[in-house]
Amino acid sequence: MIYTDTRDSSVKTNFRTCVLNGMNKESGGLYIPASFPKLSTEFINRTPEPSFRDIAFEMAKPYVEGEIPDSDLMAIIADAYPFPTRVVPVDPVSYVLELFHGPTCAFKDFGARFMARVMSYFNKSESSPLHILVATSGDTGSAVGSAFHNVPGLDVTILYPEGKISPLQEKQLSTFTGNVRALKVNGTFDDCQKLVKTAFTDDSLRSALRLSSANSINISRLLPQAFYYMYSSLVVRNRSRGDNKIENPDIIMIVPSGNFGNLTSGLIAREMGAPIKGFVAATNTNHTIPDWIATGEYKARPSVETYANAMDVGAPSNYERIQAMYSLDQVRSLFASYWLDNDGIIASVKDCYDKTGYIIDPHGSVGWKAWSDIKNGGMEELKNGKKGDFTKPGLTPNLPDWADSVINKRAVGIILETAHPAKFGATVQQATGRTPTIPERLQKVMELPDRAVPMENDYNLFKDWLLANLQK
Repeated sequence: MIYTDTRDSSVKTNFRTCVLNGMNKESGGLYIPASFPKLSTEFINRTPEPSFRDIAFEMAKPYVEGEIPDSDLMAIIADAYPFPTRVVPVDPVSYVLELFHGPTCAFKDFGARFMARVMSYFNKSESSPLHILVATSGDTGSAVGSAFHNVPGLDVTILYPEGKISPLQEKQLSTFTGNVRALKVNGTFDDCQKLVKTAFTDDSLRSALRLSSANSINISRLLPQAFYYMYSSLVVRNRSRGDNKIENPDIIMIVPSGNFGNLTSGLIAREMGAPIKGFVAATNTNHTIPDWIATGEYKARPSVETYANAMDVGAPSNYERIQAMYSLDQVRSLFASYWLDNDGIIASVKDCYDKTGYIIDPHGSVGWKAWSDIKNGGMEELKNGKKGDFTKPGLTPNLPDWADSVINKRAVGIILETAHPAKFGATVQQATGRTPTIPERLQKVMELPDRAVPMENDYNLFKDWLLANLQK
Protein backbone atom coordinates (compact mmCIF):
# COMPACT_ATOMS: atom_id res chain seq x y z
CA MET A 1 0.00 0.00 0.00
CA ILE A 2 1.27 3.46 -0.95
CA TYR A 3 0.49 6.42 1.32
CA THR A 4 0.55 10.06 0.33
CA ASP A 5 0.09 13.42 2.07
CA THR A 6 -2.91 15.77 2.29
CA ARG A 7 -0.67 18.74 1.43
CA ASP A 8 1.75 17.18 -1.03
CA SER A 9 0.39 14.53 -3.38
CA SER A 10 3.89 13.81 -4.70
CA VAL A 11 4.71 12.07 -1.40
CA LYS A 12 4.83 8.26 -1.68
CA THR A 13 5.64 6.30 1.45
CA ASN A 14 4.78 3.13 3.39
CA PHE A 15 2.71 2.26 6.45
CA ARG A 16 5.68 2.04 8.82
CA THR A 17 6.80 5.57 7.99
CA CYS A 18 3.26 6.92 8.49
CA VAL A 19 2.89 5.18 11.84
CA LEU A 20 6.25 6.15 13.30
CA ASN A 21 6.24 9.75 12.03
CA GLY A 22 2.59 10.54 12.75
CA MET A 23 2.50 13.37 10.22
CA ASN A 24 4.80 14.60 7.47
CA LYS A 25 7.29 16.94 9.16
CA GLU A 26 8.27 18.46 5.79
CA SER A 27 4.80 19.71 4.84
CA GLY A 28 2.84 19.48 8.09
CA GLY A 29 0.31 17.37 6.18
CA LEU A 30 -1.47 14.19 7.26
CA TYR A 31 -0.83 10.79 5.73
CA ILE A 32 -3.61 9.14 3.76
CA PRO A 33 -3.78 5.98 1.61
CA ALA A 34 -3.31 6.70 -2.08
CA SER A 35 -6.28 4.39 -2.74
CA PHE A 36 -8.87 2.44 -0.77
CA PRO A 37 -9.12 -1.29 -1.47
CA LYS A 38 -12.53 -2.99 -1.60
CA LEU A 39 -13.39 -6.04 0.44
CA SER A 40 -14.83 -8.87 -1.64
CA THR A 41 -18.62 -8.95 -2.01
CA GLU A 42 -18.48 -12.60 -0.98
CA PHE A 43 -17.00 -11.60 2.38
CA ILE A 44 -19.33 -8.64 2.90
CA ASN A 45 -22.44 -10.67 1.99
CA ARG A 46 -21.60 -13.62 4.23
CA THR A 47 -24.51 -14.83 6.38
CA PRO A 48 -24.30 -14.52 9.29
CA GLU A 49 -21.95 -11.54 9.09
CA PRO A 50 -18.26 -12.15 9.87
CA SER A 51 -17.01 -11.61 13.42
CA PHE A 52 -15.52 -8.28 14.44
CA ARG A 53 -12.00 -9.74 14.54
CA ASP A 54 -12.37 -11.33 11.09
CA ILE A 55 -13.55 -8.00 9.71
CA ALA A 56 -10.64 -6.22 11.39
CA PHE A 57 -8.15 -8.66 9.86
CA GLU A 58 -9.57 -8.44 6.33
CA MET A 59 -9.77 -4.63 6.45
CA ALA A 60 -6.28 -4.11 7.90
CA LYS A 61 -4.52 -6.64 5.69
CA PRO A 62 -4.20 -4.56 2.48
CA TYR A 63 -2.96 -1.51 4.40
CA VAL A 64 -0.03 -3.41 5.97
CA GLU A 65 0.70 -5.82 3.09
CA GLY A 66 4.41 -6.53 2.79
CA GLU A 67 5.12 -4.91 6.17
CA ILE A 68 3.26 -7.05 8.74
CA PRO A 69 2.84 -10.79 8.02
CA ASP A 70 -0.69 -12.22 8.34
CA SER A 71 0.13 -14.23 11.47
CA ASP A 72 1.55 -11.18 13.26
CA LEU A 73 -1.39 -9.03 12.16
CA MET A 74 -3.88 -11.54 13.55
CA ALA A 75 -1.95 -11.63 16.84
CA ILE A 76 -2.05 -7.82 17.01
CA ILE A 77 -5.82 -7.81 16.43
CA ALA A 78 -6.48 -10.58 18.97
CA ASP A 79 -4.44 -8.75 21.61
CA ALA A 80 -6.03 -5.38 20.81
CA TYR A 81 -9.66 -6.50 21.02
CA PRO A 82 -10.50 -8.72 24.02
CA PHE A 83 -13.77 -6.72 24.40
CA PRO A 84 -16.95 -6.56 22.28
CA THR A 85 -18.79 -3.89 20.33
CA ARG A 86 -22.57 -4.02 20.65
CA VAL A 87 -25.42 -2.92 18.41
CA VAL A 88 -28.50 -2.08 20.49
CA PRO A 89 -31.92 -1.36 18.89
CA VAL A 90 -33.73 1.54 20.61
CA ASP A 91 -36.69 1.84 18.21
CA PRO A 92 -37.60 0.01 14.97
CA VAL A 93 -35.35 2.15 12.74
CA SER A 94 -32.74 3.38 15.23
CA TYR A 95 -29.73 1.54 16.63
CA VAL A 96 -27.05 2.57 19.09
CA LEU A 97 -23.54 1.30 18.44
CA GLU A 98 -22.00 0.97 21.90
CA LEU A 99 -18.29 1.66 21.66
CA PHE A 100 -17.58 1.95 25.39
CA HIS A 101 -16.88 -1.67 26.35
CA GLY A 102 -13.07 -1.30 26.23
CA PRO A 103 -10.80 -0.57 29.21
CA THR A 104 -11.35 3.22 29.27
CA CYS A 105 -15.06 3.14 28.31
CA ALA A 106 -14.65 5.18 25.11
CA PHE A 107 -14.55 4.47 21.38
CA LYS A 108 -10.92 5.53 21.20
CA ASP A 109 -9.89 2.22 22.76
CA PHE A 110 -10.49 0.65 19.32
CA GLY A 111 -7.95 2.86 17.57
CA ALA A 112 -5.46 3.34 20.39
CA ARG A 113 -4.94 -0.34 21.24
CA PHE A 114 -4.34 -1.31 17.61
CA MET A 115 -2.02 1.65 17.13
CA ALA A 116 0.06 0.89 20.25
CA ARG A 117 0.68 -2.69 19.17
CA VAL A 118 1.56 -1.68 15.61
CA MET A 119 3.95 1.00 16.85
CA SER A 120 5.65 -1.44 19.22
CA TYR A 121 5.94 -3.95 16.36
CA PHE A 122 7.66 -1.43 14.10
CA ASN A 123 9.83 0.03 16.88
CA LYS A 124 11.29 -3.21 18.22
CA SER A 125 14.44 -2.91 16.09
CA GLU A 126 15.19 0.64 17.35
CA SER A 127 17.62 1.40 20.18
CA SER A 128 15.88 4.57 21.41
CA PRO A 129 12.28 5.03 22.59
CA LEU A 130 9.57 6.41 20.33
CA HIS A 131 7.98 9.41 22.06
CA ILE A 132 4.24 9.77 21.53
CA LEU A 133 2.78 13.27 21.91
CA VAL A 134 -0.99 13.45 22.09
CA ALA A 135 -3.48 16.26 22.70
CA THR A 136 -6.87 15.33 24.08
CA SER A 137 -10.24 17.03 24.55
CA GLY A 138 -11.43 14.18 26.74
CA ASP A 139 -11.25 10.50 25.90
CA THR A 140 -8.28 10.23 23.53
CA GLY A 141 -5.66 10.67 26.23
CA SER A 142 -6.97 8.02 28.60
CA ALA A 143 -7.41 5.53 25.75
CA VAL A 144 -3.87 6.19 24.52
CA GLY A 145 -2.43 6.08 28.04
CA SER A 146 -4.13 2.76 28.75
CA ALA A 147 -3.21 1.28 25.37
CA PHE A 148 0.47 2.28 25.60
CA HIS A 149 1.06 1.75 29.32
CA ASN A 150 4.06 -0.55 29.78
CA VAL A 151 4.28 -1.31 26.04
CA PRO A 152 8.01 -1.81 25.28
CA GLY A 153 9.91 0.90 23.42
CA LEU A 154 7.16 3.53 23.65
CA ASP A 155 6.89 6.65 25.81
CA VAL A 156 3.75 8.83 26.02
CA THR A 157 3.12 12.48 26.95
CA ILE A 158 -0.54 13.55 27.04
CA LEU A 159 -1.64 17.21 26.92
CA TYR A 160 -5.12 18.17 28.09
CA PRO A 161 -6.85 21.52 28.80
CA GLU A 162 -6.96 22.04 32.55
CA GLY A 163 -10.50 22.41 33.93
CA LYS A 164 -12.18 21.68 30.59
CA ILE A 165 -12.78 17.92 30.83
CA SER A 166 -14.96 15.94 33.24
CA PRO A 167 -13.48 15.01 36.65
CA LEU A 168 -13.58 11.30 35.80
CA GLN A 169 -11.87 11.91 32.46
CA GLU A 170 -9.16 13.91 34.24
CA LYS A 171 -8.62 11.08 36.72
CA GLN A 172 -8.14 8.70 33.80
CA LEU A 173 -5.44 10.99 32.41
CA SER A 174 -3.62 12.16 35.51
CA THR A 175 -2.96 8.90 37.32
CA PHE A 176 -0.58 7.06 34.98
CA THR A 177 2.94 6.07 36.02
CA GLY A 178 6.01 4.71 34.24
CA ASN A 179 6.15 5.39 30.52
CA VAL A 180 2.97 7.54 30.46
CA ARG A 181 2.47 11.02 31.93
CA ALA A 182 0.00 13.92 31.55
CA LEU A 183 0.51 17.68 31.25
CA LYS A 184 -2.45 19.88 32.23
CA VAL A 185 -2.25 22.91 29.95
CA ASN A 186 -3.53 26.35 30.90
CA GLY A 187 -5.57 26.70 27.70
CA THR A 188 -8.02 24.98 25.37
CA PHE A 189 -7.85 21.74 23.41
CA ASP A 190 -6.89 23.73 20.33
CA ASP A 191 -3.94 25.15 22.29
CA CYS A 192 -2.88 21.62 23.25
CA GLN A 193 -3.18 20.47 19.66
CA LYS A 194 -1.16 23.45 18.41
CA LEU A 195 1.66 22.65 20.88
CA VAL A 196 1.78 19.07 19.58
CA LYS A 197 1.66 20.07 15.91
CA THR A 198 4.39 22.67 16.41
CA ALA A 199 6.60 20.03 18.04
CA PHE A 200 6.26 17.81 14.99
CA THR A 201 7.54 20.55 12.69
CA ASP A 202 10.41 21.60 15.01
CA ASP A 203 13.61 20.23 13.43
CA SER A 204 15.78 20.85 16.50
CA LEU A 205 13.37 18.95 18.76
CA ARG A 206 13.00 16.09 16.29
CA SER A 207 16.76 15.79 16.01
CA ALA A 208 16.88 15.17 19.77
CA LEU A 209 13.78 13.01 20.19
CA ARG A 210 12.01 10.48 17.96
CA LEU A 211 8.42 11.76 17.87
CA SER A 212 5.09 10.37 16.74
CA SER A 213 1.42 11.15 17.38
CA ALA A 214 -1.50 9.17 18.74
CA ASN A 215 -4.35 11.52 17.88
CA SER A 216 -6.43 10.76 14.82
CA ILE A 217 -3.56 12.65 13.14
CA ASN A 218 -1.93 9.18 13.06
CA ILE A 219 -3.28 6.91 10.33
CA SER A 220 -2.82 3.81 12.50
CA ARG A 221 -5.48 5.12 14.87
CA LEU A 222 -7.83 6.17 12.10
CA LEU A 223 -7.84 2.92 10.11
CA PRO A 224 -8.91 0.57 12.93
CA GLN A 225 -11.88 2.77 13.77
CA ALA A 226 -13.22 1.82 10.34
CA PHE A 227 -13.60 -1.77 11.60
CA TYR A 228 -16.68 -1.05 13.70
CA TYR A 229 -18.39 0.86 10.90
CA MET A 230 -18.11 -2.19 8.65
CA TYR A 231 -19.16 -4.57 11.44
CA SER A 232 -22.19 -2.57 12.62
CA SER A 233 -23.46 -1.87 9.11
CA LEU A 234 -23.40 -5.60 8.30
CA VAL A 235 -25.12 -6.47 11.59
CA VAL A 236 -27.88 -3.91 11.04
CA ARG A 237 -28.37 -4.86 7.39
CA ASN A 238 -28.85 -8.50 8.37
CA ARG A 239 -31.18 -7.91 11.30
CA SER A 240 -33.17 -5.04 9.78
CA ARG A 241 -35.63 -7.26 7.95
CA GLY A 242 -36.71 -8.69 11.31
CA ASP A 243 -36.70 -5.42 13.24
CA ASN A 244 -38.47 -3.16 10.76
CA LYS A 245 -39.29 -5.29 7.69
CA ILE A 246 -36.96 -3.22 5.49
CA GLU A 247 -34.98 -5.45 3.13
CA ASN A 248 -31.48 -4.05 2.44
CA PRO A 249 -32.11 -0.70 4.17
CA ASP A 250 -30.22 2.48 3.41
CA ILE A 251 -27.96 2.77 6.45
CA ILE A 252 -27.14 6.22 7.82
CA MET A 253 -24.31 6.56 10.35
CA ILE A 254 -24.89 9.35 12.87
CA VAL A 255 -21.47 10.36 14.19
CA PRO A 256 -20.79 12.66 17.16
CA SER A 257 -17.79 14.59 15.86
CA GLY A 258 -15.09 16.89 17.22
CA ASN A 259 -11.76 16.39 15.48
CA PHE A 260 -13.65 14.44 12.76
CA GLY A 261 -11.28 11.47 12.83
CA ASN A 262 -14.12 9.11 13.72
CA LEU A 263 -16.23 10.28 10.81
CA THR A 264 -13.25 10.00 8.47
CA SER A 265 -12.90 6.37 9.60
CA GLY A 266 -16.51 5.85 8.53
CA LEU A 267 -15.70 7.25 5.11
CA ILE A 268 -12.84 4.75 4.81
CA ALA A 269 -15.21 1.88 5.70
CA ARG A 270 -17.67 3.06 3.05
CA GLU A 271 -14.91 3.27 0.45
CA MET A 272 -13.99 -0.34 1.31
CA GLY A 273 -17.52 -1.55 0.63
CA ALA A 274 -19.49 -1.12 3.86
CA PRO A 275 -23.21 -0.82 3.01
CA ILE A 276 -23.44 2.76 4.29
CA LYS A 277 -25.60 5.22 2.37
CA GLY A 278 -24.61 8.40 4.17
CA PHE A 279 -23.51 10.19 7.33
CA VAL A 280 -24.74 12.78 9.78
CA ALA A 281 -21.96 14.99 11.14
CA ALA A 282 -23.36 15.74 14.61
CA THR A 283 -21.54 18.21 16.84
CA ASN A 284 -21.88 20.86 19.53
CA THR A 285 -21.43 24.63 19.60
CA ASN A 286 -18.04 24.10 17.94
CA HIS A 287 -19.73 23.73 14.56
CA THR A 288 -16.87 24.50 12.19
CA ILE A 289 -17.61 21.57 9.83
CA PRO A 290 -21.42 22.09 9.64
CA ASP A 291 -20.70 25.73 8.78
CA TRP A 292 -18.28 24.64 6.04
CA ILE A 293 -20.88 22.27 4.60
CA ALA A 294 -23.54 25.01 4.72
CA THR A 295 -21.48 27.89 3.33
CA GLY A 296 -18.54 26.36 1.48
CA GLU A 297 -16.11 28.35 3.66
CA TYR A 298 -13.89 26.61 6.22
CA LYS A 299 -13.22 28.94 9.15
CA ALA A 300 -11.27 27.50 12.07
CA ARG A 301 -12.04 29.23 15.35
CA PRO A 302 -11.23 29.08 19.06
CA SER A 303 -13.02 26.19 20.72
CA VAL A 304 -15.98 26.71 23.08
CA GLU A 305 -16.49 24.67 26.25
CA THR A 306 -19.62 22.46 26.26
CA TYR A 307 -21.17 19.49 28.07
CA ALA A 308 -19.99 17.28 25.19
CA ASN A 309 -16.37 18.20 25.81
CA ALA A 310 -14.71 15.58 23.60
CA MET A 311 -16.17 17.55 20.68
CA ASP A 312 -14.84 20.92 21.87
CA VAL A 313 -12.65 21.38 18.79
CA GLY A 314 -12.67 24.58 16.78
CA ALA A 315 -9.99 23.57 14.24
CA PRO A 316 -10.59 19.88 13.45
CA SER A 317 -7.45 18.24 12.03
CA ASN A 318 -9.27 15.70 9.88
CA TYR A 319 -10.90 18.40 7.79
CA GLU A 320 -7.70 18.01 5.74
CA ARG A 321 -8.35 14.33 5.10
CA ILE A 322 -12.02 14.84 4.24
CA GLN A 323 -11.07 17.59 1.81
CA ALA A 324 -8.37 15.38 0.29
CA MET A 325 -10.81 12.50 -0.21
CA TYR A 326 -13.84 14.43 -1.54
CA SER A 327 -14.89 17.67 -3.17
CA LEU A 328 -17.31 19.90 -1.27
CA ASP A 329 -20.14 18.79 -3.58
CA GLN A 330 -19.37 15.15 -2.79
CA VAL A 331 -19.34 15.92 0.94
CA ARG A 332 -22.71 17.61 0.61
CA SER A 333 -24.11 14.59 -1.22
CA LEU A 334 -22.95 12.24 1.56
CA PHE A 335 -23.46 14.34 4.70
CA ALA A 336 -26.24 15.91 6.62
CA SER A 337 -24.95 18.09 9.44
CA TYR A 338 -26.41 19.05 12.77
CA TRP A 339 -25.38 20.84 15.96
CA LEU A 340 -26.72 21.43 19.47
CA ASP A 341 -25.92 23.88 22.23
CA ASN A 342 -25.73 22.92 25.92
CA ASP A 343 -29.46 23.33 26.52
CA GLY A 344 -30.14 21.09 23.55
CA ILE A 345 -27.71 18.45 24.83
CA ILE A 346 -29.48 18.27 28.21
CA ALA A 347 -32.88 18.13 26.52
CA SER A 348 -31.73 15.36 24.17
CA VAL A 349 -30.32 13.14 26.95
CA LYS A 350 -33.72 13.47 28.64
CA ASP A 351 -35.65 12.91 25.40
CA CYS A 352 -33.78 9.69 24.61
CA TYR A 353 -34.34 8.37 28.14
CA ASP A 354 -38.02 9.36 28.24
CA LYS A 355 -38.81 7.80 24.85
CA THR A 356 -36.69 4.64 24.95
CA GLY A 357 -35.40 4.10 28.49
CA TYR A 358 -31.86 4.21 27.11
CA ILE A 359 -29.36 6.36 29.03
CA ILE A 360 -27.13 8.05 26.47
CA ASP A 361 -24.05 10.19 27.07
CA PRO A 362 -23.90 13.90 26.04
CA HIS A 363 -22.03 13.14 22.81
CA GLY A 364 -24.35 10.37 21.73
CA SER A 365 -27.29 12.60 22.64
CA VAL A 366 -26.37 15.00 19.83
CA GLY A 367 -26.55 12.03 17.46
CA TRP A 368 -29.87 10.92 18.96
CA LYS A 369 -31.45 14.33 18.48
CA ALA A 370 -30.03 14.72 14.98
CA TRP A 371 -31.46 11.39 13.81
CA SER A 372 -34.75 11.99 15.62
CA ASP A 373 -35.23 15.32 13.86
CA ILE A 374 -34.11 13.96 10.49
CA LYS A 375 -36.48 10.98 10.47
CA ASN A 376 -39.41 12.88 12.00
CA GLY A 377 -39.86 15.49 9.30
CA GLY A 378 -36.63 17.49 9.28
CA MET A 379 -35.33 15.99 6.05
CA GLU A 380 -38.71 16.33 4.36
CA GLU A 381 -38.84 20.02 5.31
CA LEU A 382 -35.44 20.56 3.69
CA LYS A 383 -36.62 18.71 0.56
CA ASN A 384 -39.67 20.98 0.45
CA GLY A 385 -37.53 24.10 0.43
CA LYS A 386 -37.04 25.09 4.07
CA LYS A 387 -33.86 27.16 4.16
CA GLY A 388 -32.89 26.82 7.80
CA ASP A 389 -30.31 28.91 9.63
CA PHE A 390 -26.90 27.28 10.04
CA THR A 391 -26.01 29.75 12.82
CA LYS A 392 -28.71 28.27 15.07
CA PRO A 393 -28.85 24.77 16.62
CA GLY A 394 -30.45 22.04 14.56
CA LEU A 395 -30.23 20.61 11.07
CA THR A 396 -28.13 22.77 8.77
CA PRO A 397 -29.50 23.56 5.28
CA ASN A 398 -27.87 20.87 3.19
CA LEU A 399 -29.86 18.20 1.33
CA PRO A 400 -27.84 14.97 0.95
CA ASP A 401 -28.44 12.45 -1.84
CA TRP A 402 -30.07 10.06 0.65
CA ALA A 403 -32.84 12.47 1.68
CA ASP A 404 -35.50 10.48 -0.22
CA SER A 405 -34.47 7.28 1.58
CA VAL A 406 -35.47 8.89 4.87
CA ILE A 407 -38.64 10.48 3.50
CA ASN A 408 -39.74 7.18 1.90
CA LYS A 409 -39.02 5.19 5.10
CA ARG A 410 -36.22 3.12 3.57
CA ALA A 411 -33.48 4.33 5.91
CA VAL A 412 -32.29 3.16 9.31
CA GLY A 413 -29.88 5.01 11.56
CA ILE A 414 -26.89 3.83 13.59
CA ILE A 415 -25.99 6.33 16.33
CA LEU A 416 -22.43 6.02 17.60
CA GLU A 417 -22.39 6.04 21.42
CA THR A 418 -18.79 7.03 21.87
CA ALA A 419 -18.44 6.98 25.68
CA HIS A 420 -20.07 5.43 28.72
CA PRO A 421 -22.63 7.81 30.27
CA ALA A 422 -20.99 7.35 33.69
CA LYS A 423 -18.07 9.46 32.44
CA PHE A 424 -20.53 12.39 32.41
CA GLY A 425 -22.56 11.46 35.46
CA ALA A 426 -23.45 15.00 36.58
CA THR A 427 -24.80 15.97 33.15
CA VAL A 428 -26.76 12.73 32.79
CA GLN A 429 -28.18 13.09 36.31
CA GLN A 430 -29.23 16.67 35.57
CA ALA A 431 -31.05 15.53 32.44
CA THR A 432 -32.66 12.29 33.61
CA GLY A 433 -32.70 12.38 37.39
CA ARG A 434 -30.65 9.18 37.37
CA THR A 435 -26.96 8.76 38.09
CA PRO A 436 -25.49 6.11 35.77
CA THR A 437 -23.68 3.21 37.43
CA ILE A 438 -19.91 3.61 37.23
CA PRO A 439 -18.22 0.49 35.79
CA GLU A 440 -15.74 -1.14 38.15
CA ARG A 441 -12.78 -0.35 35.88
CA LEU A 442 -13.58 3.37 36.16
CA GLN A 443 -14.25 3.23 39.89
CA LYS A 444 -10.74 1.88 40.51
CA VAL A 445 -9.21 4.84 38.67
CA MET A 446 -11.03 7.32 40.93
CA GLU A 447 -9.06 5.99 43.91
CA LEU A 448 -5.61 6.70 42.38
CA PRO A 449 -3.52 9.83 43.15
CA ASP A 450 -3.21 12.66 40.60
CA ARG A 451 0.19 13.09 38.97
CA ALA A 452 -0.49 15.63 36.19
CA VAL A 453 2.19 18.30 35.59
CA PRO A 454 1.01 21.94 35.15
CA MET A 455 2.07 23.52 31.83
CA GLU A 456 1.57 27.04 30.46
CA ASN A 457 0.37 27.50 26.88
CA ASP A 458 3.86 28.44 25.68
CA TYR A 459 5.67 26.36 23.08
CA ASN A 460 9.17 27.21 24.28
CA LEU A 461 8.32 26.16 27.84
CA PHE A 462 6.76 22.95 26.51
CA LYS A 463 9.81 22.20 24.37
CA ASP A 464 12.19 22.84 27.25
CA TRP A 465 10.18 20.50 29.48
CA LEU A 466 10.29 17.72 26.87
CA LEU A 467 14.04 18.03 26.40
CA ALA A 468 14.64 18.07 30.16
CA ASN A 469 12.35 15.18 31.07
CA LEU A 470 12.21 12.67 28.22
CA GLN A 471 14.75 9.94 27.61
CA LYS A 472 16.80 10.51 24.46
